[in-house]
Amino acid sequence: MLDLTAQARFGIVIYEGVEPIDIGGTVGVISMARRVLPAIEAVTIAEKAGPVALAGGLTVIAQSGFADAPPCDAIVVCGGPGWRRETTNPVMLDFLRRAPSREVCSVCTGAMILGAAGLLDERTATTRRSAVGNEASAPLAELSALAPAVRAQAAALVDDGGVVTGGGVSLAIDAMLYLIGKTYGHAALHDVARIIEYDRAYEANRRALGHIQTGSANPG
Repeated sequence: MLDLTAQARFGIVIYEGVEPIDIGGTVGVISMARRVLPAIEAVTIAEKAGPVALAGGLTVIAQSGFADAPPCDAIVVCGGPGWRRETTNPVMLDFLRRAPSREVCSVCTGAMILGAAGLLDERTATTRRSAVGNEASAPLAELSALAPAVRAQAAALVDDGGVVTGGGVSLAIDAMLYLIGKTYGHAALHDVARIIEYDRAYEANRRALGHIQTGSANPG
């Protein structure tokens, strides 16, 4: 665990078609966490630095491209309808396989991209468990077809040997809080949850959906 004043950098991987809620659930949580963890930071990373069009029409700026991404304590891949394209994007998949971090993680359908990269093989993982809109099936069911070596399971989050996958949509917040806890400890997790007024929701989601921790997982 890091001291509360120590630096930790989370690389948030974005691409065209990411859902804005995944930006809020990752970058937004880290922004609020700086009130109590002054040296925590997020850096947005895309295939190329510059504007990235998200789902719903919002555009954000990727601070780094894959080629010049800084070293990170963890890489977190966001989800959104653009995930389908990214599962066949060799530049994305190669970046994740050689990611400049100790851990590669995901929120929502970011797990589909990790699965396509082979990073979830022989691991338990989760993603969004419900189909929405014109989807024929839920991403959780599709994950098993996309990456047959993955053990797909519904949960708020899964930590299998240090690879953390978060459930769908707003559960990005839960996964990000969990990663903060792994980095800075239980007290920091609960302090950040409190200041974003999510402490009760975090515990309710854990009770209702579960946190699956396997392998050498270090619970947060």
